[in-house]
Amino acid sequence: MKVQVNEGVLTYMEADAVPEAQGSTNPTGPDGPQSRNSVVICQAVGQSIFTSSVSSAAGRVGFLLQKEEGKEASCPVLFIQLNELFSTPDGLQWKQTARWIKFEEKVEDGGERWSKPHITALSLHSLFELRTCIKKGMVLLDLDAHSLKQIVEKVTATQIDAHALRPEVRKKLTSVLLCTPQHHTTKSQLRIVAELGAACCRDKAHNRSDPGAEISEAPLKEQLKNQFQKKIPAEAEVSNILVGEVDFLEKPFIAFIRLQEAVKLGALTEVAFPSRFLFILLGPRAKVKAYHEIGRAVATVLTDELFQRVACQAQDREDLVAGIDEFLDELTVLPPGKWDPTIRIPPPKCLPSPHKRISRHLREWKSHCKGNMSAADDRYTHGHQPVSEELQRTGRLFGGLVNDIRRKAPWYWSDFYDALNVQCFSAILYIYLATVTNAITFGGMLGDATDNMQGVLESFLGTAVAGAVFCLFAGQPLTILSSTGPVLVFERLLFSFSKDYSLDYLEFRLWIGLWVAFFGLILVATEASYLVQYFTRFTEEGFCALISFIFIYDAVKKMLSLAGSFPVNWDYKINDVTLYGCICNSSGTGNASMLTEMLLPAPGSTGMQQGLEAANWSLLTRTECSRVGGHLVGNSCNYIPDITFMAFILFLGTFLCSMTLKSFKTSRYFPTALRKLVSDFSIILAILIFCGIDAILGLETPKLIVPSEFKPTNSQRGWVVFPLGVNPWWVCLVSTVPAVLVIILIFMDQQITAVILNRKEYRLQKGAGFHLDLFCVSLLMILTSVTGLPWYVSATVISLAHMDSLKKESTTSAPGEQPKFLGIREQRLTGLVVFILTGVSVFLAPVLKYIPMPVLYGVFLYMGVAALNSIQFMDRIQLLLMPTKHQPDFMYLRHVPLRRVHLFTLIQMLCLAALWILKSTVAAIIFPVMLLALVGIRKAMECIFSRQDLSWLDDIMPEDDRKEEEEKLQRSQEKEESDSEDSEFTYQEKGPEINISVN
Repeated sequence: MKVQVNEGVLTYMEADAVPEAQGSTNPTGPDGPQSRNSVVICQAVGQSIFTSSVSSAAGRVGFLLQKEEGKEASCPVLFIQLNELFSTPDGLQWKQTARWIKFEEKVEDGGERWSKPHITALSLHSLFELRTCIKKGMVLLDLDAHSLKQIVEKVTATQIDAHALRPEVRKKLTSVLLCTPQHHTTKSQLRIVAELGAACCRDKAHNRSDPGAEISEAPLKEQLKNQFQKKIPAEAEVSNILVGEVDFLEKPFIAFIRLQEAVKLGALTEVAFPSRFLFILLGPRAKVKAYHEIGRAVATVLTDELFQRVACQAQDREDLVAGIDEFLDELTVLPPGKWDPTIRIPPPKCLPSPHKRISRHLREWKSHCKGNMSAADDRYTHGHQPVSEELQRTGRLFGGLVNDIRRKAPWYWSDFYDALNVQCFSAILYIYLATVTNAITFGGMLGDATDNMQGVLESFLGTAVAGAVFCLFAGQPLTILSSTGPVLVFERLLFSFSKDYSLDYLEFRLWIGLWVAFFGLILVATEASYLVQYFTRFTEEGFCALISFIFIYDAVKKMLSLAGSFPVNWDYKINDVTLYGCICNSSGTGNASMLTEMLLPAPGSTGMQQGLEAANWSLLTRTECSRVGGHLVGNSCNYIPDITFMAFILFLGTFLCSMTLKSFKTSRYFPTALRKLVSDFSIILAILIFCGIDAILGLETPKLIVPSEFKPTNSQRGWVVFPLGVNPWWVCLVSTVPAVLVIILIFMDQQITAVILNRKEYRLQKGAGFHLDLFCVSLLMILTSVTGLPWYVSATVISLAHMDSLKKESTTSAPGEQPKFLGIREQRLTGLVVFILTGVSVFLAPVLKYIPMPVLYGVFLYMGVAALNSIQFMDRIQLLLMPTKHQPDFMYLRHVPLRRVHLFTLIQMLCLAALWILKSTVAAIIFPVMLLALVGIRKAMECIFSRQDLSWLDDIMPEDDRKEEEEKLQRSQEKEESDSEDSEFTYQEKGPEINISVN
C-alpha cells in the first residue's frame, strides 16, 4: 500500500525529521529522495527501521508516565466538544457539531438529532496537520484563568507580544471567541413536544439566541437540565475545541491551552462540567473543511487514554508532539478504495484495558533504561495462575484457617450493609425459589431412595439450618449450600447397603458423617486446600458441565414424568369425537346410601323428587365414584391432554421468558434504568407472568406442595440419631472406608465450586476463604449427621446463579460503550435471608401452593443452561460443528492449531461422559475417585499438549522447576522480543485501534 502524503505535510516532516536522521546509518539511502521520504514518514511515527527500538518520542512518553506512576490521582474522563464557526444572516455564530467521550457523535443535518456513536475515521493528512499546529502554534500549559474572557485576553495578549497577531484585529478576534454558542442538548421526547407547542403559541419557534451576544459566565438552564449528563461520570472534565474561518485573519490563529485548575466556562460547554483543555483554530477563509478535520483530529487524540496522561503531564510542546507521535505509532490504516468512508464503524462490544496498555509502555521504558527485556516472561507465561494469598501455605497447624479468619473479619459488618440495594431483593426472591424447588426435588428423591428416612421436610429443615450457619460464618458467603447429585447417589447406595446387611441406616450414616467431619478437620489443619491450585479450568469446566447437565436432565425428566401422570391420547381422531367419553359405572358392590346422599338435595328442599329420578352413577365425579366403590368406563378416562400441554407451555415459556428478560438490558427499547431493572428481576417477572397465566386459565396443573406439619417424614425415626444403637460395635470402624470416599467427594465438590466462584474474572474484593469454608462444611457434617438431615455441600449451579444475580455494572457509560463489569455485590445477607425463608416455608404453604411446578422446572432449566453458557467448554463444542470460515475469532484459535483445540475438547467430553456413566450405574461408589482422577488426567495431558497450547486452552499447573523455566526464558528473551507479533501483547494489550482513511 502506498501512502499519498500532501506536499505541505512533507515539508514540515522533512524539517523535523532530517536532523534526527543524520545520526542514523545511511539515512537517505542509495535511492535518493524517495528513500529519504520513506525514512521521514517512518520517523514521524517514531518507528523508523534506521533508529533504535525506543524512539525519542517513546522516551518522552515513558518519562511522563513514570512521573505520573507515583501519583494517586488519575486523569479524569474527558468530555470533548467540537464547536464550529458558521456565518448566519445575523452574523457569526458558534454551533456544536460533534462530541466525544470514547466515540464520536455528530449532529445530523438539520441539527435535530445526534448520530449513533461510532469510531472516528480520520484522514492521515489531518493528523499530520494537527502535529504541525502543535509545533507552530501557541501552547499555554497551566494557564491561570477562571473564565473564558480571561483565557481569551491572555491568549491574544501573548500572541501580540510574540508578534503573531496584529493588535488591530484583537477586538474582532475577542468578539468572535466570546460569542454565545448554540448547543444541541439532549432532551426527552415529551419535553421536545412541550417546547415546540409553547414556541408555536408564542410564535417563537425559530427565535434562537442572539449570535452576537456575549457568552454567559454562568451555566444556562438548558445545561443544568441536559439529560446527557447522566452518561458522564461526576468527576469528568471538558475539552473545548473551537475551529472556524474568518475574513480578518491572514494566517491561522492556533492555541492549545491547558488550564492550571479546571473551571466552569459558563455557556461554552454543552454540559455543566469544568473545562481543562481548549484548542482554538481560526484562519482565513476557503479552508473550512481542513479546519473541521483538524478539529476532529484533536478530539480523537484527546479521547486516547495514553495521550490524555501525556497532555496532563506535559511540560512543553515537545511533550505534546511526542504524545501525538505515539498515537500515530499505534494507528491502523485502511487502504483507500477498499472500504466506504461514509460507513460509520460501530463501537466494539469489548475494548482492551487502557491500564494494560499504559503499563506496557512503562515496562518497555523501564526495561530499556535497565537494558533488559523482562516483559518476555510475562508474554510467555500467559495462563499461569500465580498462587493466591488464600492458598499460600504457612507451615503451621490451622495456619490457613487463622489467616482466612483474619482476612475476612474486617469485612464482616460490611457484608451486611453492602446488601442494602434493590438488586439484592431480586436475588433473594430468585435464589429462594430456586432453593425451595431444589429442596423439594432432592427431598423427594431422597425420600424415594431411603424409604422416607430423609424426606422433603428434612430437606427443608437441613437446607435452612446448614445454609444459614454457613452464610454467617463462611469465608465465601455467596456460596449456596444444597444437596447435590453426587451426594444423592452416595445416599442411595448407602441405604441399599444398609438394607441388604440389616444395618440401621441413620446410625451407620451418623458414624460415616462423624468420620467425614474428622477427616475434613485434618484437611483444614494440614492446609490441604493448597491443592486447590491444581484444579485448573479443565477440572472446573468438567465438574461444572456435569452439574449443569444434571440440572437440565432432572428438569426434563420431571416434565416427562408429568406426561406419564397426565397422558395424551396420540390416537385421537376428530371424526370420532362423539364416541369419546368417561362415566362412573356401578361395580355391583357400591354403597347405595352414600350415593343417594351425594346426589340428592338436602331433605325438605324443593326438587327432591326430581333428584331421586336423576340419581344415577353418571353424575358422580372421579373422586366420588371411587368413594362409593364404582369404576370409570370410557375411552377418555385415562387421558388428560390439557394438563400435559399446559405444563410444557409453562415450562418452556418460563425458560424462554427468563432468557429474554435477562438479556433485555442490551435491548434498544426503553430507558437504561428500566432495562436494567427488568434484567435484575427477570426470573421473578418470568415466574409471576406464567403463574398469572396458569391462574387465569384455571387448569389443575401440578402445584408446589410444601410440608405443613413439623414432624419427621418417617414416623419410625426421631430428630436425634444415637451413635450406639442396634448396629454392631464394629460399624464405627468400618465406617471409615465409605467416609474416605465421602470426604473425597465433599472436598472435590466444595473446593471446585469455591475455585469457580473465586476466579479473578469476578473481581472479588473481599478475598476467599478456602480453609474456612471447608471447616464450616466439616462442622455442619456433624450437625446434619446427628439430626439425620441431608448432607450439604456447595451447589455449583445455584451458586453461579447467585453470583450472576449480584453482578455490578457501571451506572454511567459513554454512548456506544457497554456498561463496565465492576464485580460482585459481596455480602452475607441475601444467602442468609434465602435460608431463613426456606425454613419458614412451612408457614408460607397457603401462598406457595399457587406456584405451578412446571414453572419452577423451567427455572431449573434456565440455571443449567446459564451455567453451561458461562464456560469455554461449550464454545469449543460448538466449534466442532462449525465450518472454519464461520468460527468466531476466539483468542486461543489464533495461537493453538484447530486440531489441537478439537483434541482437547474431545478429551473433556470423554471425561464428562465417564463421570455421567459412573454416576448413573452401580459403579457410582467410585465416582469421588473419578473426580480426583480428573486432576491426574489433566497432568497427563502435558505429555500430549505443549505448554503454550495449555496456556491458552487451560491454566498452567504449578511446578517445582519454576526457577529453571525462568532461566530458560531469560536465555531466549531476545528471540521473544524479535517475535513479538506472536505474543499476547500484540493481540490483547494493543491500544485502541483508530481506523484511518488514507485519501
